[in-house]
Amino acid sequence: TSVGLIVFGGEGQVGIGDHEFGGQHTDIKLDIVEKYLKRYSAALHTWCSDVWYIDAFAGTGKRTVRVKPRSGDLFEEPSPEYVEQRRGSAKIAIDIEPPFNHLLFMDVKPKHVAALNALKAENPARDITVLKGDANALIRGMIEQKDWRKARAVMFLDPYGMEVEWATLGLIAQTKAIDVWYLFPLAGLFRQAARRMVNIDASKYRAITRMLGSEAWVDELYSNQHVIVDLLTGMEPPETRQRNADVAGLERYVKARLKTIFPEVLDPYALPPIERPQRFSLFCAISNSSERAIKLARSFGDSINRSLTPTPASRHKSGH
Repeated sequence: TSVGLIVFGGEGQVGIGDHEFGGQHTDIKLDIVEKYLKRYSAALHTWCSDVWYIDAFAGTGKRTVRVKPRSGDLFEEPSPEYVEQRRGSAKIAIDIEPPFNHLLFMDVKPKHVAALNALKAENPARDITVLKGDANALIRGMIEQKDWRKARAVMFLDPYGMEVEWATLGLIAQTKAIDVWYLFPLAGLFRQAARRMVNIDASKYRAITRMLGSEAWVDELYSNQHVIVDLLTGMEPPETRQRNADVAGLERYVKARLKTIFPEVLDPYALPPIERPQRFSLFCAISNSSERAIKLARSFGDSINRSLTPTPASRHKSGH
């Protein structure tokens, strides 16, 4: 029996009650994900008998949004600021039709886990499991315990920060069965990868290496700058290597790194798409090398692209 499985990340909620978080990029991210889950579930249920959804950073399943006031015009009355509840990733997954057979929600924070268990209780007819723990460890255990030769999956990782380890992505790619939607924290990498190499301390060095999977980034992202020797002392100045990539260059580098372990990586969505600076890159990496699987993932991406509101490009080409 073939199995379909989805793993999805959370939105950064911070408690069991009402939470205000996110912005334009959060709305767009969840819209893209919901569109993808609908397409994936519909396609997978035509040949898979057991379809899963797993949310690796599930938060609470809901979010509180503060809507800014709007001045009136000839056609609309002015609107004051107000607060409204919107669905988070876990609730979106529960609402997908055709429904997922099983839903697995993960989070490391006790209050989030309590909220997820409450969401589970609200949906007694659904097969929902809630796990508390580190996402890397939980995903690793899931992969090791399952026979992936008869399974298919899509994983969406939306970490709270730079938690996702390259080793975890490597294990996912090795299954040749799990595709990944990954909200990569581009701003976090930009902050850690200081302009001057000398300003990257041991902690930052380890964090970047853990995220990118190799120390090769040192030579691939940094280059020696032209130096002037002090004529009086004959000495060169200290470490002069500087980062040779801007935000867009870092995004291209991350995509190139992903392509070293995944057969195909689609062009990322830049988030937020209009406001600057760009904070995230939403990648889709396909681990199944079959032409059929890659074609299907590309068709999903193209269909979602066409369905997005035609504002200034909500998705851009990374050049790969």
